[in-house]
Amino acid sequence: MNVLLPYTRRAKAGSLKESIFVNDLDQVVNNLTQVPKFKFDCAGCPIRDRAICSLCDADELEALEKIKFYKSFEAGQSIAIRGDDLTTLSSVVTGTASLMRTMEDGRAQMVGLLLPSDFIGRPGRTTYSYDVTAVSDVTLCCFKRDPFEALMTKTPHLIERLMEMSLDDLDVARDWMLLLGRKTAREKVASFLKMMIKRKSVQVVNGARTVDFILPITRELMATYLGLTIETVSRQMGALRNDGIIDTEGKKRVIVHDVDALNDEAGDKV
Repeated sequence: MNVLLPYTRRAKAGSLKESIFVNDLDQVVNNLTQVPKFKFDCAGCPIRDRAICSLCDADELEALEKIKFYKSFEAGQSIAIRGDDLTTLSSVVTGTASLMRTMEDGRAQMVGLLLPSDFIGRPGRTTYSYDVTAVSDVTLCCFKRDPFEALMTKTPHLIERLMEMSLDDLDVARDWMLLLGRKTAREKVASFLKMMIKRKSVQVVNGARTVDFILPITRELMATYLGLTIETVSRQMGALRNDGIIDTEGKKRVIVHDVDALNDEAGDKV
């Protein structure tokens, strides 16, 4: 039986969208899940120096190579839903994703950002604890949970790196408690920019530490993340710019002229 289903896809030539009719529900599913095929050699992977596999030697990388596969998601697509079976563990290779928790009455809070090298899922758990959504186009390096957990028992470097990443997450959570509980709006925005800088290489120009980067999320999502309104975020970005601490180009490019001054604005001594 023919099923009349609306389906929207991005045209090859640009952002023009078209409606098409399909004769089979399977065709819709195939279209939605069809993604480009990515293949990175582990040694040349862009997140090799900081991902879950960063401590692995050549033999351990070869073992991981045999069980890995790649998945890609377009901006706005759901990667995981809280409570779903956790069958796959993955590292973010490119792009940005959000971690969300939604309450029974529909209220939601972004509780984290996933940037390149961040790990999705926890070995030993059977369900996802958060909703994970692609903020930009995202590519994941994935491992089925059971083979990965079996490999961990024979690969101490994986366990060591997972412990390091878990402790880093704990530090971030403690900083987040301080940010939400005590910091002013200006300090929150400065702290967010400081967090982005930690993921970038800081350059030295004329003795002052400067860094240039692209914000991975919109100001609207940034406001949600910080517990502020978008108007407040825009005002505080403007104030930091007027004070000569940052410059902005367009909606997402940020140039921090002096990282030490930004640290001061964040209320952090280090």
